[in-house]
Amino acid sequence: MIDSKKDAFEYFEITRMKRRKFLKNSTLTAAGLMSTPILVSCDKNKNNSSQAIIKPILPVVVCTWNFKNATAKAWEILSQKGTALDAVEQGVMVEEADATNETVGLGGRPDRDGQVTLDACIMDKDSNCGSVVYLKNIVHPVSVARKVMENTPHIILAGKGAEQFAYEYGFKKTNLLTKSTKKQYEAWKKTSQYETVINIENHDTIGMLAIDHNGDIAGACTTSGMAYKIAGRIGDSPLIGAGLYVDNEVGGATATGVGEEVIRTVGSFLIVELMRQGKSPQEACEEGVRRIMNKNKDRKDFQIGFLAINKQGKTGGYCVHQGFTYSQYTDAGQTENIV
Repeated sequence: MIDSKKDAFEYFEITRMKRRKFLKNSTLTAAGLMSTPILVSCDKNKNNSSQAIIKPILPVVVCTWNFKNATAKAWEILSQKGTALDAVEQGVMVEEADATNETVGLGGRPDRDGQVTLDACIMDKDSNCGSVVYLKNIVHPVSVARKVMENTPHIILAGKGAEQFAYEYGFKKTNLLTKSTKKQYEAWKKTSQYETVINIENHDTIGMLAIDHNGDIAGACTTSGMAYKIAGRIGDSPLIGAGLYVDNEVGGATATGVGEEVIRTVGSFLIVELMRQGKSPQEACEEGVRRIMNKNKDRKDFQIGFLAINKQGKTGGYCVHQGFTYSQYTDAGQTENIV
């Protein structure tokens, strides 16, 4: 019992000092917990934990469809400890320069006015990105997109502006319409009928994702778009978040197929966010396709394929119709994955 003001003062002073000591000790304990790394054992028998420390698969490169030459070129860069950004650019450039690939770059099929127009984008580990749309007369739109990313304050350049920009950086003017695609175009004009044929190369984009030795992720996507499209049509491929998205903390995703449907769900961004929430690349791609099909009930006349990679180097892919493939290259070699 407190009998005087003096006793009361001493009581409250002692209480205050005890409280300060308690708070100090609590703060030090919390700081120690925050600064101590949490280690999870791989041995389930020792601590009954179902978690394990996962060693990342590094480096690794994947691309939509079975473009083996593209992943081989990217792997060449990665195996020499090059950056993921250089790997994806040089990897997809292989297909842009291949006139026999009639969905990308040189030899791409034209729009209904007979003009070959290209779209591409690229994204690095720091979320820097560049894009070109409706670009004519330039074989390597992905490289122009990288110049946009690195040498301008912008993200997207279009049409004549993008073409002039390319010339200013030394890109050569090239007729992209080949004898083969011109002949096909002349035959198409007899009916002028537009249709998307499932898993037939009339709009098969190449999207590529890579992780380098440093664990950094980059992606690139390039296409000539739908064959015989309305002049000016832009699909998902050059749109960051739709045809391609990279988050260096989580992973990356890319898409192929009918781009309008990918745009509606911001597909690649969605898949990366699903991985952030804990889904595997495979689970995220499956959910991405489900989101699209929920908005297209009873439709079976188009194809969408998603490809994803997470920070640990695990990959996954999924599609509306069977037949979508992707090429992968790691230390174990090159493989084709059929979804």
